[in-house]
Order: sequence, then C-alpha cells, then structure tokens
Amino acid sequence: MKNLCVFCGSNAGADPIYTQAAQELGKLMAERDMTLVYGGGNVGLMGVIADECLNHGGKVIGVIPNFLQDKEVGHDGLTKMIVVKTMHERKQIMADLSDGFVAMPGGFGTMDELCEILTWSQLGLHSNPIGLLNINGYYDHLKILFDHMVDQRFLHPQNRATVLSHSQPAQLLRMMDQYEPPDVEKWLDRAQV
Repeated sequence: MKNLCVFCGSNAGADPIYTQAAQELGKLMAERDMTLVYGGGNVGLMGVIADECLNHGGKVIGVIPNFLQDKEVGHDGLTKMIVVKTMHERKQIMADLSDGFVAMPGGFGTMDELCEILTWSQLGLHSNPIGLLNINGYYDHLKILFDHMVDQRFLHPQNRATVLSHSQPAQLLRMMDQYEPPDVEKWLDRAQV
C-alpha cells in the first residue's frame, strides 16, 4: 500500500488514547513512505493524524467539500488539498486515490465512509484491504453487529472476513499488507425471490 485512506473523527473523543493512536498511525505511515489520504480537516483526530504524518516527513492529501473549507476547518499545511463540491465527490476521490482504508474511531461521518467503502468492496468495485483500528474496543459492538448480519443471512461470511481489525496500528498495517481479497459473488437466495 502506498496511499492509505483514513476515516476518523473531527473530534478527539473522550479518551486521550484515541489521539495517541492517531499520532502513532501518522508516524508509522510517514516511516513507511505511505501517503495519507483523508478528509482534509485540521480538527479532531483528522488534524492529529495529518500533523503527525507531516511532522515525520510524510505526504498528506486532503479532500474536502468547499462548504467545510469555507467554515475554516480545512488544513492549510498539507502536501495537497483537493476542494470538491459534494460529500459524494469527496468519497469517490478518496477511494480513487487509495490502496487501502482504515477506520479510526469517529461518528456518523466515519460510519458513512466505512459502510460505503465496505459496500463497494462487496460489489467488486475495489479489492483493497479495509481495517478497523479498534482502539480501546471502540468497534467491538460494530463487529458484533457484522457477525449478527452473517447469522441472519444478510451478509456473506466471506464479505464479513474482509473487515480486518486490530487495536494496534502497526499490527493492523501488517494484516492489511497480507490481505488477499475473496472471490465472492453477490449472495442471493433465489428461493426467497
């Protein structure tokens, strides 16, 4: 992976451990000569990971809609900033630029980005690794929900297996480096159609 897209919160969260993880991931990416692709903000975990990557000589590409840039939340020290019109355009460009995706703790925006990229993977629109940086068990309940989707036959087990997860940034990146995408067709029970 050369370009890693990181979805994360525009807030820092309740526990300093989230900031520490963002700093660790940003530093690791710079050390591995990986370019960070992210939402372009200078606030919350978004700003932390961008700053840390830049502070260690890394490259950072931000993609931000103009209405957020206009509210002065855009980071002005990035390697490259791409200003777009819509949130949909933002997600498409971030995906097009990236070889892998990591979701750090975040809110609805992070969930939106994660779920869309998971759906695109399931539909065969990309075959890049997708990881949850499960800091402090943040994504434990989401992983349980994914397992429940499999149990209730709304999600194929092989698609569930595409979601990698670890609490340590270095270990998650190693898992993503070793990822091999499954060959899965759309799961449809013809008897129920």
